[in-house]
Amino acid sequence: MNGKAFEDQVAVVTGAASGIGFATAERFAEEGAKVALLDRDEEKGLRAMGQIRAAAGPCEFFPVDVASESHVKQTLETVIGRFGRVDHLVNNAGVVAVKTIEESSVADWDRVMDVNVKSIFLMTKYLLPALRGSAHATIVNVGSISGFIAQKGTPAYVASKGAVLMLSKALALDLAEYGIRVNCVCPGITDTPMLRFHLSTTPDPERTLRERCNRVPLARALAPREVANAVLYLSSDQSSGITGTSLVVDAGYTATAEWSNE
Repeated sequence: MNGKAFEDQVAVVTGAASGIGFATAERFAEEGAKVALLDRDEEKGLRAMGQIRAAAGPCEFFPVDVASESHVKQTLETVIGRFGRVDHLVNNAGVVAVKTIEESSVADWDRVMDVNVKSIFLMTKYLLPALRGSAHATIVNVGSISGFIAQKGTPAYVASKGAVLMLSKALALDLAEYGIRVNCVCPGITDTPMLRFHLSTTPDPERTLRERCNRVPLARALAPREVANAVLYLSSDQSSGITGTSLVVDAGYTATAEWSNE
């Protein structure tokens, strides 16, 4: 992108305290946007705000439980009051439960669905009035390649990411009349705290990561910033003709049925 692509615009990013959310918030700030960082972890959120302010540009942290309707509604009222407008929403907040169906409780299932799917419903519902007032309005939902292919031991997560993919398409149709574009970014293996947590459930996390990357054509995990760049593209005027689609960022993982870097 040339110049400041989001000058005088406001972006709201959930799950912004770390990983892809942090990288996305930082990239928005670098491109001139004022950024609202939303996350449940107040300590990490405040630290992220300080880092982005020092390196990139203006932002503000707002603690929120994205699975709580009352909390989302109240927080977004505060965000709009603070910035006066919202142009871009990135629904990035997510959790994973590394449990089989037999091991999972109803609470486990509900938590994954609440954070990964219901939060998109709540954030979109309560930001829609503000987004309607923007000439640049976009929503980007962060899904996963797990919306296309499954993995062992994470049925709730896989189901939730499939839902994110289809919800993105449905919202694109419903919001087209307002000129609001809705798309989904689907990352592959990305070096985030969530990935590290997932790997920690295996006997040898580093070996597991090496084995997984061996099946990736580019032979490595993605950096969060690489996924963030895709989010910014779908939020920018450069993608003005794109809505209701998914952009897979996976270093080639889903392009092949068989691959080995050995």
